[in-house]
Amino acid sequence: MNSLLSAYASGSDEEDDRQLEYGPRRPDFPPSKRQKPDYSDPNFRYIPPDRPVSATILPTEAPLPGRYVSKRERAALASANVVSDPNPTTQIPLPSPVMGTLSVSGWPSTILSKLRQQTRRAARLGHLPEGLSVTLSGHTNSVNTVQWSRIHAHLLASAGMDQTVNIWNVWSSKQKRARVLNFHKAAVKDVKWSEQGLSVLSCGYDCSSRLIDVERGIETQIFREDQVVGVVKFHPNNFNLFLSGGSKGLLKLWDVRTGKVVHEYTRNLGPILDVEFSIDGKQLVSSSDESRSNLSENSILVWDVSRQIPLSNQVYVEAYTCPCIRFHPVDPYFIAQSNGNYIAIFSSSYPFRLDKYKRYESHGVFGFPIKCNFSLDGDLIASGSSDGFIYFYDSKSSRLVKKIKASGQPCVDVAFHPVMPGVIATSSWNGEVFVLA
Repeated sequence: MNSLLSAYASGSDEEDDRQLEYGPRRPDFPPSKRQKPDYSDPNFRYIPPDRPVSATILPTEAPLPGRYVSKRERAALASANVVSDPNPTTQIPLPSPVMGTLSVSGWPSTILSKLRQQTRRAARLGHLPEGLSVTLSGHTNSVNTVQWSRIHAHLLASAGMDQTVNIWNVWSSKQKRARVLNFHKAAVKDVKWSEQGLSVLSCGYDCSSRLIDVERGIETQIFREDQVVGVVKFHPNNFNLFLSGGSKGLLKLWDVRTGKVVHEYTRNLGPILDVEFSIDGKQLVSSSDESRSNLSENSILVWDVSRQIPLSNQVYVEAYTCPCIRFHPVDPYFIAQSNGNYIAIFSSSYPFRLDKYKRYESHGVFGFPIKCNFSLDGDLIASGSSDGFIYFYDSKSSRLVKKIKASGQPCVDVAFHPVMPGVIATSSWNGEVFVLA
């Protein structure tokens, strides 16, 4: 009996867990054969496993490896001085560099006058640009898309294969590149302006969409996926919602407020090339890479947004992919840029028939992701082209009205200014952005 009492009499440390106080004595393990670290090294730091790597601790007496560390010793270690790690493994993203101003100070008086007299020019919405006005250089690789801000109409966003989104103060007399947003880890495929604050939504090959505060130059939200995200689009009636389409053929409707997916549109599609909401936001059209030998079923699908079901999959049955879809701002039809080197026209009401008697054809696509767009009133259609020209068509007659040389490389995207008629931006395969006026 005495031997049993003596075996249990030596309790553990007072600060240890109570279950160890009545347990058997810890057996004496043989000394570790691992080489002991050199604690005399002034650069040695002990990092407890439950403390972030970015905040390391310099203990006064380092514990032996493999030895139990009591609560009292852990408290003593935690009270030691905290020294920042010069090489942290997890880094907080730094704000993007400020290159120039976002204000309209220093603008030419002619441009300011055009902005102030925008209502007087409403009758000239279909006015054509005369030629090249501004060249914006800064991207080091091809530029996939450009978009004007509707709220801050002097700002232009561009996204490129150099992993950056550039914000341009186009008519600034000083530095025209106001911000370089380099939060993506791979090429950026698309960028859209949010109408809630001075923010942009971008997506790319790093399998994410990112909401970025342009004024502060910081990333506010990340929406991660298991696919390359090629296109994003805000809902026309609710800017808390946006649609993303990616390389696995998945279409997802996200809610910015929760950061979660609220709807998914799935039909075993190929990579999504473009998406577009109807004007009322009740339908969406998706274009995917579903070309086959002589049939392109599912290459263009019309979806019911709320019910998440396709309304038709026999819209376009030619063996060409369509890198761009655009709805007319007023009339009930939409257009699709085809790799057959023309722009096709479709009715926006069921059964979404292809217009077999009219299309826009003079420009070249030839496998490039060439995009097109309507003017503010829908009277004109502008299209990029593989020959470096911008082509302008009369939307009603499909007649070629004008073409303007912009670059020696293919012009990929085109965007009409939301306020000033006759002003259009385009992106080039050589990394430059041009503004025509």
